[in-house]
Amino acid sequence: MRVPVLTYHSINIHGNDYAGNDHVALAADLRLLHRLGRRIVPLATVVDVLLGAAPTAAVENAVALSFDDGSWFDWHDLEHPSWGPQRGFAGILRDFAAETGAAVHATSFVIVSPEARAILDRTCMVGRGWWGDEWWPTAQREGLIAIESHSWDHNHDTLPATVQHAQRKGTFRTIDCWADADAELRQAADWLDARLAPHRASLFAYPYGETSDYLVREYLPRHAHEHRLRAAFGTAPAPVEATADRWHLPRYVCGAHWNDPAGLERLLR
Repeated sequence: MRVPVLTYHSINIHGNDYAGNDHVALAADLRLLHRLGRRIVPLATVVDVLLGAAPTAAVENAVALSFDDGSWFDWHDLEHPSWGPQRGFAGILRDFAAETGAAVHATSFVIVSPEARAILDRTCMVGRGWWGDEWWPTAQREGLIAIESHSWDHNHDTLPATVQHAQRKGTFRTIDCWADADAELRQAADWLDARLAPHRASLFAYPYGETSDYLVREYLPRHAHEHRLRAAFGTAPAPVEATADRWHLPRYVCGAHWNDPAGLERLLR
């Protein structure tokens, strides 16, 4: 088992070229994967194989896709105020499937708190309501993009207050006690389960790609009956292998670990 997980951020739009626009990059990368004969499988399938619930053959010659932060750009085509029309990630996936006939799927790790997203829409985007959750149930039902947790509030440094008890914001390394972990992970899972029933949240991606020893060694493995998650993903640049720690699985991030098609091809090879 050796499965690269490729991660994109739909709010990364700083131009209309590959290096400055994750939408352009995703569209190009899908066609590169197809040319290289790589299958795209759901991230949940990768976890199934890792945990022994599916055969290794299910992920042979495969990659998985994930999107972080869960903005409307994951689902909708929108007009960017600086860079013009943008095809949403879902539209890019549909275009690829229609063009090639290949199966395609992605997992969107979303910031769950509605209050936090309303503020982040102003502090991290342009205040146009692009961080809503109205599209989540539709996406989950369609089966093209699965919705999973990127925490309650990302412990984001632009929020006036987060659930972190000491207000040490801007990192997820400070989520290092049961109360903070329960608020960030279990509370998020509860909210998603209610919003997306009968779907049940089972995967988690660490905000900033950061974690703490407490989360990896204590809370996640020992409080599974509370948070109900099966696996958690960071951003260490490596493929998921059979020996990987289920509570700190690796992912490659577009822009950080590759910034052109040649770089992705080198990574995959």
